[in-house]
Amino acid sequence: MLIAGFPAGAWGTNCYLVAPAAGEECVIIDPGHQAAQGVEEALEKHRLKPVAVVLTHGHIDHVASVVPVCGAHDVPAWIHPEDRYMLSDPEKALGRSIGMPLMGELTVGEPDDVKELTNGASLELAGLEFSVAHAPGHTRGSVTFRMPETADIPSVFFSGDLLFAGSIGRTDLPGGSMEDMLRSLARVCLPLDDSTVVLSGHGPQTTIGQERATNPYLRQVAAGQGAAEAPRRGM
Repeated sequence: MLIAGFPAGAWGTNCYLVAPAAGEECVIIDPGHQAAQGVEEALEKHRLKPVAVVLTHGHIDHVASVVPVCGAHDVPAWIHPEDRYMLSDPEKALGRSIGMPLMGELTVGEPDDVKELTNGASLELAGLEFSVAHAPGHTRGSVTFRMPETADIPSVFFSGDLLFAGSIGRTDLPGGSMEDMLRSLARVCLPLDDSTVVLSGHGPQTTIGQERATNPYLRQVAAGQGAAEAPRRGM
């Protein structure tokens, strides 16, 4: 399997391209602010053909390049229905203006083809399988995508802004909820095998085992307590 990732834009949001191998079809995850050029460079480098864009949630730092990327390749975008409004109204999702200079660079709106994600769905895209888990807390429509373990590689978990290396996503924006975040961490993350590779929306790669042992939020959720206070990331 091939996973090409790069941090994009003002918020350093991780965008991923996932394919069975170089030269094949691929799925693009979270093409955010100023990600379009990086997507095109990765597609050319690995000779990939996109078939879909999938979104962990609707914040502008994860979706700002959805319209140009989907339009350039005539592919659909998948998003949870509770975050769909953010595609056309990103400022409402933040509860404030994100600034005219930034907004002037963006093509706000929905791509021509939008499909909605549901909890427990299994997406078969580009010859790959993605298990969808609804994981509210950062936003009401946050989701994660998990790929199954194979003989060659461990399971891969695209956690969006649910779980980071050493931290979790913020919960203080509209639609955020610490109570929901804790439930999502317990329900979605704790059952995963320690070997599961975590590719998050911001920051470096980690594993569930590493986070179970060191992440203050995941440790206290596992212990059945409230979350510890520690720096949180994401928009």
